[in-house]
Amino acid sequence: MRSDYTTEVPEHSLVTWRTRTDDAFAPGFVHEGAVWPLDGIDGIDGDVVAAAVLANDSGIDELVSRVTGNGASTVALTDIELGPPVLRPSKILCLGLNYQAHADGAGFEVPAVPVFFAKFQNGLVGADANVVLPRADDKVDYEGELAVVIGKRAKQVSREDALDYVAGYAVFNDVSARDLQLATSQWTHGKGVDTFAPMGPGLVPAALIPDPQNLQLTTKLNDDVKQHDTTGSMVFGVAQTIEFISEVMTLEPGDIIATGTPAGVVFEQQEQRWLVDGDVMAVTIEGLGTLRNPTVREAAPAAAARESAASSAV
Repeated sequence: MRSDYTTEVPEHSLVTWRTRTDDAFAPGFVHEGAVWPLDGIDGIDGDVVAAAVLANDSGIDELVSRVTGNGASTVALTDIELGPPVLRPSKILCLGLNYQAHADGAGFEVPAVPVFFAKFQNGLVGADANVVLPRADDKVDYEGELAVVIGKRAKQVSREDALDYVAGYAVFNDVSARDLQLATSQWTHGKGVDTFAPMGPGLVPAALIPDPQNLQLTTKLNDDVKQHDTTGSMVFGVAQTIEFISEVMTLEPGDIIATGTPAGVVFEQQEQRWLVDGDVMAVTIEGLGTLRNPTVREAAPAAAARESAASSAV
């Protein structure tokens, strides 16, 4: 849940949220410092991605008018917990080695075509949520990235038209367990860990981000800058990536593409200080806000069972 730190969510972001008494996350729209519910609104009806597409196609003023004219009660951002903007994507596709300096620092060649792997819904958490460091690997690393959310079904889309299929953008952290990742030629084991796909704080409609290749990206660990670059340094830009993936794979509304990380991750360093319990990662992208997530060490099975039993007894 939220701490004394208050996440700043960009105006007109689409979010999922819940109060301390709620079990499930609900869709919402950030306007004038409050969250407005999206349920029951014509043309949206609780769909964050549909709301972003409406803003892109009809203008942000039309979205504001529909949401604020619904007569629903609002809730202050300080009173809620944020979830990942997209709760149940059919795909989470992540690019590897998509910044020259990162590939060089990690000792890999820059690929000739986009290299991508998958994450899954089990990894998704929102801003301020804990990232759980697994007992199976002590070498856990951060990777600040730009996430693209697809808004319209896309198959064999040209590079020139690709951005028309984007609902919006968000901040993403491709948290990685390096020993598990590199134990085989396939990276899924170290990438698909629970809580290893933080995303947020909200989804900013594409109409508000005219050029996704001109955004500053900064990752901090405990307030120390670790990564700082621009999305213009990507080897394969957003449009080219959508073209490449959609050539063979249908992209559905809500699908997430994480576009790779700049240089500065722990894996590249000569003196490697991996994530430990109590660290705070904060990834900021210009116009999209800051995704902040603390880390906690996974409890031993016996301790986890005791905690569960104690919680059930309350």
